Amino acid sequence: TIQVLGVCSALAITSLLMRSLVMTIAVVFVCAFSNLLTSLLRKIIPNEVRLIAQLIIIATLVTIVELSLKYFDYPTYKELSVYIGLIITNCIVMGRLEAFAMGNKPWKSFLDGLGNGVGYGIILLVVAFFRELFGKGTLFVAQILPEGYFANNLMVMPAAAMFILAVFIWIQRSRNKELIDIS
Repeated sequence: TIQVLGVCSALAITSLLMRSLVMTIAVVFVCAFSNLLTSLLRKIIPNEVRLIAQLIIIATLVTIVELSLKYFDYPTYKELSVYIGLIITNCIVMGRLEAFAMGNKPWKSFLDGLGNGVGYGIILLVVAFFRELFGKGTLFVAQILPEGYFANNLMVMPAAAMFILAVFIWIQRSRNKELIDIS
């Protein structure tokens, strides 16, 4: 929420908690292991092709996630297939490789990727929580709000994700003013 990177998937997949949880697991896996692999290879990757090498690492991990999801949970794969593939272009993943993994040791890089993936996942899950609860009256497809609850259809539309994300960023930034560089 400080850098507001990679928030596009919050629009697309956060109308249901289950989809958001699957995407969270995918992003955590790709972030952590791409950081680890990039850090392990950082000294042998020529600077001229480092971005291409990083993209190949990310694409390989995303392919592993995509094929695993296709094999183990085909219906969820069908719902998320396009968005899983977009992890390759997620600014958080590539940003952490450039900002951290290229200059740090493997274990620290793995933990950095893990932490950033989990942080991103928390945001997805918070947005999905509110969208599913107020948009459908359910959580993980289990009816939570009473049967007579009139679902707020605005909450299942992508614009609702931006409103919730904006409130989340506003709360986070108002509580941590020292993290914001106003220059």
